Amino acid sequence: MAWFKRETQGIFTQTEEKKEVPEGLWFKCGSCKTTILTDDVHANSWVCPKCDYHLRIGSDEYFEILFDNKYTELDANLEAANPLEFVDSKPYSDRIKATQKSTGLKDSMRTATGKVDGVPMTVCCMDFNFIGGSMGAVVGEKIARAVDHCIANRQALMIISKSGGARMMEAAFSLMQMAKSSAKLAQLGREKLPYISLMTDPTTGGVTASYAMLGDFNISEPGAMIGFAGPRVIKETIKRDLPKGFQTAEMVQETGFLDFIVHRKELKTKIAHLLRMLM
Repeated sequence: MAWFKRETQGIFTQTEEKKEVPEGLWFKCGSCKTTILTDDVHANSWVCPKCDYHLRIGSDEYFEILFDNKYTELDANLEAANPLEFVDSKPYSDRIKATQKSTGLKDSMRTATGKVDGVPMTVCCMDFNFIGGSMGAVVGEKIARAVDHCIANRQALMIISKSGGARMMEAAFSLMQMAKSSAKLAQLGREKLPYISLMTDPTTGGVTASYAMLGDFNISEPGAMIGFAGPRVIKETIKRDLPKGFQTAEMVQETGFLDFIVHRKELKTKIAHLLRMLM
């Protein structure tokens, strides 16, 4: 009987002819939950085409968005030490090595120099994938060296913050970077060179309390969370419900801490326009 045997041949895909779906072909938006082709999201500067949600991206993506074709990475081989011999579930030095292997990064900040729409600029960009974008001695040293590079070459500096704050495994060494980076940025200001601070989701803790809020222009992406302590900690401390949109870039702008909010697709154009005015 035809119920138990295949009468028609050639209309079914043979096992050896089946092709696997490439990994990462589709992307599910974390906000509207829409499934989108990854190539479409990439072409849209890693912003959801449907709901305009700005995805968390790293230094590679920001350098691609900002720089014209090519850039030169500075101080690429700086790595964290373990001066306190910190041990939690495993030694801090082992965690650094494991994170370097899994992310391909040396630490939570990369620095590069190049041209933004023809205008020279140096950019320090944090990577949240590296221990939550935490600020350790390497971050402070990279900012210090970036400032020195800008002064020597008469360039503007931009820092893209994305961090959970200070790196607890370095304790006081981490907290010292707040003062160190602030002092170096003051030196940049005395040289009459502009510093633009771009805050992305999330920018919190000691990073917010230091270089993230010290820009000649403090700007942000839409919807980014910006604050010192997280909303849960604040709510538990003050024993009150927080207003809707608390610690979003839009509320921070209303209270005067941000100069403007810029869509990622317009970031390069606006930064270049700003630099032309300032330089």
